[in-house]
Amino acid sequence: MLRFLLNIHKGINAMQIDDALLQKLEKLSSLQIQEHKREDTIAEIGQIVDFVENLNELDLENEEASFSTISGGTPFREDIPSTNPKVIKTILENAPKREGGFFVVPKIIE
Repeated sequence: MLRFLLNIHKGINAMQIDDALLQKLEKLSSLQIQEHKREDTIAEIGQIVDFVENLNELDLENEEASFSTISGGTPFREDIPSTNPKVIKTILENAPKREGGFFVVPKIIE
């Protein structure tokens, strides 16, 4: 959700956080904010956007990135795909909806 807000926020001087934006965020995230929590949620999102705006004011032109996976590689194990029918069955048994060995999820992009 924060990434969505950041993308919306680019190029906008003052972002208006309102119920219409909250409704869009609910649809994209497949969440439903209870009516009595809507105003607090709008205020919290506004605080997040304000914080990000403060970060945008930092001059980082002469700063070198302190972390990058480009040059150092990854300290993790090699990613080796494997198929374990027992694990797949266990995972799918806990899925709300499944079909043909896959999760079924609601469409969120029109």
